[in-house]
Amino acid sequence: MDAIITLLTIFVLAIFIGFEIITKIPPTLHTPLMSGSNAISGVTLIGAVVAAGSDVPVLPQALGFLAVLFATINVVGGFLVTNRMLSMFKRKG
Repeated sequence: MDAIITLLTIFVLAIFIGFEIITKIPPTLHTPLMSGSNAISGVTLIGAVVAAGSDVPVLPQALGFLAVLFATINVVGGFLVTNRMLSMFKRKG
């Protein structure tokens, strides 16, 4: 029970710190930040594939599959948004 409270506390603090950091970033840095977060999501995707493919009970495998699904959506969506943001700076011919 003590471990669950510790993990929940870390999770809540990570949410709070992440929100505070993201709201302080100026708009000119959003594109580089998006590219960096795509790289981090790629690492998350690799970890999720390892978790989903490991020899564990059904619940952890299902959670690993959901992690693969959500990380894939995050990576693809992030690259689409980054591409759209970068296309705004291209000269129209």
